[in-house]
Amino acid sequence: MTDEMISRAVRELSKAVAATESAKEVEEFLVSLLTQAEVKAIAARWILVKEIARGTPQRDIAKKYALSLCKITRGSRELKKENAPFRRMLERSRRNPQKPQNSIF
Repeated sequence: MTDEMISRAVRELSKAVAATESAKEVEEFLVSLLTQAEVKAIAARWILVKEIARGTPQRDIAKKYALSLCKITRGSRELKKENAPFRRMLERSRRNPQKPQNSIF
């Protein structure tokens, strides 16, 4: 697979997810698309980004969630970037909290 094919596929997936109005539908899609290990990895990254944004020290995050400092440092660097996608998604999730739903887990 070429980089161009990968970029095109990511764009298509992004458009499909962006057009979805239901968080539950996106959750079901992600769980069906990804392996359990991939779901766990993505969830761990989201958790660590939220912890960093709260100001939790990196070593505390590593200890609490058994994550490498390398992953945590990467998340921290991403949050510090101007107009960081991680920061935008955090802000969006805070502005639009979903009503509790039955998770598929």
